[in-house]
Amino acid sequence: MRKTLWLLILFSLLACNENPVSTPDKLLDEDVMVDILYDIALLQAADGYVPEKLASNNIKTNSFIYEKYKIDSLTYYQNHKYYAADIVLYKKMYKKVIDRIEQKTKDLEKVDTGNEELDKDSKAVYIPVQD
Repeated sequence: MRKTLWLLILFSLLACNENPVSTPDKLLDEDVMVDILYDIALLQAADGYVPEKLASNNIKTNSFIYEKYKIDSLTYYQNHKYYAADIVLYKKMYKKVIDRIEQKTKDLEKVDTGNEELDKDSKAVYIPVQD
């Protein structure tokens, strides 16, 4: 009985360490996935703050991400699901996204402090484009 209990505990611990989601066909690097999450956060913020800017420039969040990173929707979905299954890693990735947003905000505020003509409500939305 005691051996069975130990085997059950050992099996449970080993099973918890594995990612329950299979590895995607095209696994994106963790840093690339962080970049994608960052860009999505910016695009969603822009869509909520100034949706007419994205619409007038015909920018659709999903299409923009797929084109920029040369991936398709299945690759994005599989990678998002894969990384989200590891909650510790996913939280670490989102911490990087939040840190980047905060740093970008500080950088933009530094630029704004030298120009009193800018109205606080009309700050430009910055969407970085990487090649």
